[in-house]
Amino acid sequence: MSRFDAVIFDMDGVIVDSEPIHEMSFLELWKEMGYKDNHGIHFPDFYGRSDRVLWETFIEKHHPPQPLEELLGLREERLVQMLRDKQPIFNGVTELVQRLANRFPLAVGSGSAHRIIDEVLAMRDLSHYFQCTVSSEDVEQPKPAPDIFLLAAKRLGVEPTKCCVIEDTVSGIQAANAAGMTVLAIANTFEAKALAQAGAGQIFTDYAGIGDTLFN
Repeated sequence: MSRFDAVIFDMDGVIVDSEPIHEMSFLELWKEMGYKDNHGIHFPDFYGRSDRVLWETFIEKHHPPQPLEELLGLREERLVQMLRDKQPIFNGVTELVQRLANRFPLAVGSGSAHRIIDEVLAMRDLSHYFQCTVSSEDVEQPKPAPDIFLLAAKRLGVEPTKCCVIEDTVSGIQAANAAGMTVLAIANTFEAKALAQAGAGQIFTDYAGIGDTLFN
């Protein structure tokens, strides 16, 4: 796989075990808003997608008095505190990042806000391994549209077809494929069958295998 010139990491579910924390932060806030048992959101439908998309769906269902930007801010504050408390970086990912950074320029392409990306990359001092980060805040269309990954490739100065993406969700795989990139999937969030059906090039259950594949 030496044909790649750069590697782009998704963040939630790839670098950080944050999907349970995302859900917990939403559920706590909705409980306080009076939607403990009737929020009507099926979280797996939003894995790999932006917080804005989830909130827009919630607002369409319930028409809360708070505007979208206020809800985004409230949830972000809660998520930041939870991430700081738990520091849930996946075992093996730090070693993978360090190993790949010796050979490839690296980027993060995430549906999360830049503030959340910065919080996560500050853990284990990961930020200096990545040349750039791209958030859903930077593009018009979040995943499964290819915009996030295309912008990451542009910022790295690498052709999209020369980029390898490490993803964990169906929408992320669809976004990378739409960008013309090759996807290596880690089965942290979805089962291997769903990742394969989404179009993952290869599927892994550990990070060492991804590193070995990229260095072959």
